[in-house]
Amino acid sequence: MNTIADNLNQRISARIRIERESRGWSLSELAERAGASRAMIHKIERGDSSPTATMLGRLSGAFGISMSTLIARAEMQEGKLLRLAHQPVWHDPQSHYLRRHVSPRSDLPIDLVQVELPAGSDIPMPASSYALARQLIWLQQGVLLFIEGDTRHEMHAGDCLELGPPNDCRFVNETDHPCIYLVVRLNHSGS
Repeated sequence: MNTIADNLNQRISARIRIERESRGWSLSELAERAGASRAMIHKIERGDSSPTATMLGRLSGAFGISMSTLIARAEMQEGKLLRLAHQPVWHDPQSHYLRRHVSPRSDLPIDLVQVELPAGSDIPMPASSYALARQLIWLQQGVLLFIEGDTRHEMHAGDCLELGPPNDCRFVNETDHPCIYLVVRLNHSGS
């Protein structure tokens, strides 16, 4: 892993600990709220293990914030222009999902994130990851199967989907090629 990615993983680990401690929660309490093991959260907070996208979804849901907000709090610098070279990129160590935070940090209630989902990926996200925001998924390249509760949406390049009420969901790429999509997230709170 390169130094920039190592540094981002360290900042995410530190941010998880800060979020937990600012709420006065023990490791056990966060583990219970996130449906994860105390040992795994301890490893993540120490920087001994990189969290997966699914784990970040569970942790952010437990905190009552979005995964985008959690990562943005760890990675973003102030400014109205966020150049490509400075856009924080996070790599899921399990699925190799690549997440790029495109929008600059500001007081606007919107986040713009680009995701590259490798061929054969299946990324589950709990409903709690989406509780405080409305989202659009805009597919830029490839084919994405987005499963929202019991509803299946097969999306092709150019398709844009507004997500319904928070529901457990899965981002699935059943093809042999990566797909790239943008997540546009409107936050309801200042979280």
